[in-house]
Amino acid sequence: MTMKLMKADKPAATHDAANDETADELARIGDLAKKYGVTLRALRFYEDKGLLSPKRDGATRLYTRREEVRLKLILLGRKVGFSLRDVKQMLDLYEPQGSNVKQLRLALDKSEKQLGRLNKQRQAIDEAIGELTEVMTVVRERLAEARPMPVAANG
Repeated sequence: MTMKLMKADKPAATHDAANDETADELARIGDLAKKYGVTLRALRFYEDKGLLSPKRDGATRLYTRREEVRLKLILLGRKVGFSLRDVKQMLDLYEPQGSNVKQLRLALDKSEKQLGRLNKQRQAIDEAIGELTEVMTVVRERLAEARPMPVAANG
């Protein structure tokens, strides 16, 4: 199989008709890491956890568009607070030719639970901000009331 190598942030170059049926657009690990602001170590970690499955050319990892989409979903999941285990469960249910009803139901269920957790965290943060604001007001008032102690003259 002929593989066409491309940078993750560049569109595929035009190619001849002979390569149309066999060419895959691939991105090197460094290009993908740079595009998405992740480390090479993170990409390797996601691979070790079974979240990504790059192709190999010797020791070089090459990422297809499918893997790039999976990375986007991993990063979105992490951003909203899903565990990697949750993300993997959702990704593993994907069926390219199926309706993906199981995947969608699981994603909705996990999303509803996570939204509840995030709302509780927001409430706790709002309470902490309120309490801290009150403390700062009291401290400012006490500082304003405080009179500097006069320096004793040596005599």
